[in-house]
Amino acid sequence: MPGMLNGLGVSSEATQRTLAAGDPLGTHRVLDPPGALPQPAERLDADASRSFETELVVDVETLNIDAASFRQMEDASGSPDGVARLVLETVARRGKQHNPVTGSGGMLLGVVRRVGSLAAHRGVSVGDRIATLASLSLTPLSLRRIVAVRPASAQLDVEGTAILFASAPLARMPTDMPERLALALLDVAGAAPQVARLAGPGDTVAVLGAGGKSGLLCAAEARRRVGRGGRVIGIEASPGFAADLRALALCDHVAVVDARDPLAVRDAVLPLTGGAGADLTLSCVNVPGVELSAIVATRDRGKTYFFAMSTSFTAAALGAEGIGKDVDLYIGNGYAHGHADHTLALVREHPALAALMSSRYG
Repeated sequence: MPGMLNGLGVSSEATQRTLAAGDPLGTHRVLDPPGALPQPAERLDADASRSFETELVVDVETLNIDAASFRQMEDASGSPDGVARLVLETVARRGKQHNPVTGSGGMLLGVVRRVGSLAAHRGVSVGDRIATLASLSLTPLSLRRIVAVRPASAQLDVEGTAILFASAPLARMPTDMPERLALALLDVAGAAPQVARLAGPGDTVAVLGAGGKSGLLCAAEARRRVGRGGRVIGIEASPGFAADLRALALCDHVAVVDARDPLAVRDAVLPLTGGAGADLTLSCVNVPGVELSAIVATRDRGKTYFFAMSTSFTAAALGAEGIGKDVDLYIGNGYAHGHADHTLALVREHPALAALMSSRYG
């Protein structure tokens, strides 16, 4: 019967129109299981020859694999070339780069090939160079080949095609910095804005993994937010990264400590805070097993924010309970309003930070 309503109160005619245009959330690309959203789905349809008006199609040049995922694949395969093999296998099997171990993906750099008529509001045109700000774990992707693997930046140069949904954030590539640097920054663009929301004047902020990519951005934002009356403590396992961190003068104190050792982290942070702990602790470490380290570094009724995709939130919640620690636990969100502009502006304001990150990732 024309106009009949489905179980969601939507007419069958409206449903057919939606299917033809494509669901802005991308559910029309889900192959398995039915009814799932793209991120938790097991398999996506990445066939770009099927056109939906809510989509953008992108010719992919670079995949920026998230740090926890790249490290896990490198450890599992034994080499960077092994990472390439695992990525090709995952994309072929799942229609997206969704690491089955870490559950995470990364993001990509590419050139817009097609803009659907219902995606024109995104403000990009055919030929624009863009970076996706949504995870590869929900982005339909097909790869023809991997051209190069760059372990230092966790990036893979590729030939492939991706499909972006109407709801997925993206950014035009800036023209005032190397693209590889911009891509690395945009991969962790959510970090600094979250610190800006949580840190205030006079606070003590501890950053675990402070010498890495997201850690450097968090330390820089924390320095800006706490002011002269506050304190920033950097915890970094790598002596070389710790030396870089000291040279930037973002932290009041830098300790060379393995963040997987909660007692060592506690003993490094508590003496600097009168035995109380930090008001805000940020976990930016790309390996598992640091949940309790972040919690024991935080004062009672303080805040602990986990950015890394290697975090076990079960371990964090039960660990805090087990040691009787009353702290607020935050799940890292890779998205915040204006996060791309915020992060790029932060790095532009710190020439030494920009130079260091360019030497590593650019």
